[in-house]
Amino acid sequence: MLAAPVRTPTRSRSAKPASESTTAPISRRALLSRTGFLLVPPEAIVSPESRLEYRVDRMLGEGGYGQAYFATRLGRSRSVPASVCIKASEHIDGWLREAYFGQLLDGDPRAIRVFDAFPLLRPDRPVLYCLALEYAPDGDLRSFLAASGKRWPEVAARREIAGILQVLQKLHRGQMLHRDLTPMNVFVCGDRTLKLGDFGIARHQSDRRGVRARTMNRLTAPLEILDGGAPKWQARDDVYQVGQLLGMLVKGDARARIRTGEIRRLPCTDHLKEIVYRCIGERRKRYESADELIEALRHRPAALKIGALRSLENVHLAFTGILTTRRSEAVRAARRAGAVVHGSPSAKTTVVVRGRPNPLQAAGRDAGRKLMEIKRLRERGQRITLLDEKRFWKLARPGNEKRKTENVKRKSRKPR
Repeated sequence: MLAAPVRTPTRSRSAKPASESTTAPISRRALLSRTGFLLVPPEAIVSPESRLEYRVDRMLGEGGYGQAYFATRLGRSRSVPASVCIKASEHIDGWLREAYFGQLLDGDPRAIRVFDAFPLLRPDRPVLYCLALEYAPDGDLRSFLAASGKRWPEVAARREIAGILQVLQKLHRGQMLHRDLTPMNVFVCGDRTLKLGDFGIARHQSDRRGVRARTMNRLTAPLEILDGGAPKWQARDDVYQVGQLLGMLVKGDARARIRTGEIRRLPCTDHLKEIVYRCIGERRKRYESADELIEALRHRPAALKIGALRSLENVHLAFTGILTTRRSEAVRAARRAGAVVHGSPSAKTTVVVRGRPNPLQAAGRDAGRKLMEIKRLRERGQRITLLDEKRFWKLARPGNEKRKTENVKRKSRKPR
């Protein structure tokens, strides 16, 4: 809602505002058709809660839940700055949630502050529910990136996303979901510090199964939610949106969602590419909460070192990368050696044979989809041995099976 400043129109706008509904009261439609505004600059409004007066100077932007204005506080106050953003809406439910989360997160340096919350009662107009919010002079993230045309360095992107995650971490630990982490609700404040705002559709969840996904922004909502494949919004879906924000920052463009196919071309390290992929890739493999994503940003995953193995008998094996022989030949050899071969790593996998890296891997040299799944399974305590192709063929070739049989016979002949 705290969009980049726009020029105040001098005449009525014929276009229908985004916040207007066909079922809206006639008084609201009449007001909007006459002026284009819920509040008419330079109108002065008074908060019955704080008794402070605000002069509405110009519109900043509008959305589905109302309009935002730049306003000046009139009179003195120790707690409310001279310049604020007044958010006006006819929807009491969103207003109540934003006021509540404003109190809950009061003092958090990464959350847009709520200084005042009050209903505006006027005899000749509909009731408006107003919030006096912290004003972000550089606007929202999408507007800022569009105006600058520059991508953010990886160090800055990591730092600022970590700050946003601190707010999200508090919500997730309290069984709350934001559900609207879009570049229009992340704001650029002094020294290019990012802050999170607009808690109008945030929800409490009674358990980790999530809440029904009804209202959402299509720009960064997970595709599974949009397609109806996942009926409930969960913490991992908030994480999806943070992954989108992270990709947009390093790309320098927030006009469209980041697709998994473009992650390998992002101008950042393979580690960050892997994090973005884990955020926006397959839903069941995403980081499950802000805590897990914070941990991933702080610590690189353990290196994928080649291990050792005596035999392939009864192991559950998968292949990844480019082999020097056909994959079908390697599969047959593994089965002859007694291995159970899987198409991809799973909860049963104990051995992975790694060939030459594919230059088209999803997120860098050590971050193809199968390699990322190995790391994810290892994080959950699963033991997986990684073999290179040379070690695999030593175990799988027929001569090795012959020696293994001779060793078994030799052991059986030893006196007890």
